[in-house]
Amino acid sequence: MDVYLPIANLSVNGLIIVALGGLTGILSGLFGVGGGFLTTPLLIFYGVPPTVAAASASTQVTGASVSGVLAHGKRKGVDYKLGGVTVVGGLFGAGIGALLFRFFQSVGQIDVVINILYVVMLGTIGSLMAKEAMESIRPSPQADTRRAPKRRHHPLVTALPLRWRFYSSGLYISPLAPLILGVIVGILTMLMGVGGGFILVPAMLYILGMSANVVVGTSLFNILFVTIATTMMHALTTQAVDIVLAAFLLIGSVTGAQMGTQIAQKVKPEWLRLILAVVVLLVAIIMLYGLTVQPDEIYTVTQL
Repeated sequence: MDVYLPIANLSVNGLIIVALGGLTGILSGLFGVGGGFLTTPLLIFYGVPPTVAAASASTQVTGASVSGVLAHGKRKGVDYKLGGVTVVGGLFGAGIGALLFRFFQSVGQIDVVINILYVVMLGTIGSLMAKEAMESIRPSPQADTRRAPKRRHHPLVTALPLRWRFYSSGLYISPLAPLILGVIVGILTMLMGVGGGFILVPAMLYILGMSANVVVGTSLFNILFVTIATTMMHALTTQAVDIVLAAFLLIGSVTGAQMGTQIAQKVKPEWLRLILAVVVLLVAIIMLYGLTVQPDEIYTVTQL
């Protein structure tokens, strides 16, 4: 089933694209992550240009975030006030990311930049996840004797001026902290086509000190609006969003997410985290290898 992607300017097998979307959907259902951080690398492996892969993947993340926000909102698992602050930062960050994207695209280095960002991010995240999973599977003798520290925000957050009360999160912190966090996520979303949840969730827990029951919902709330903005910016500035590619990915991810949720109920969480860590590290290694070998096409054509 060959499908022509007008923006990517190549023909692909539609069933394979649906399968790639299904794979990221399964990961989403299994591990509680958006899966966007693996969608772009998988598309690049298949031959889709990195610029089109990154821009189109953000569209898929938008669609997958809608149902999550609605579900968490019904159980009061979203801090809309704090989420609104991160959205403002995310929109500003997306603007910065758009400028960076256009700059690297104009000098013909955007493909290299995207690949390097993924190698660094996936390598770091995969290593940390693997370490945590191994500690959960094989805890040290001292693990039971150590008392878990009380969750609170990072000292750097305390030093920031101005303070607001975020009642749903149980926080009394400066709005500059979530604003800066939103800017960082917005830049990464624009450059990498990811929702940023794999960065936002840990940062909300360990830097802002948010209550765990509102972290996922608030993260999805931020991701929803920031990915909408980045998709629009890509469509208007880089013209790299391939709606045909995004549609096929979305079909697969919606189906895969349901399958992943069912599988997750039958497997221990620590083993799931270890499997995800292995997958992430494997993707990082393959992308690193791709950066060290000579490409099939040495020259690239950029639109000025």
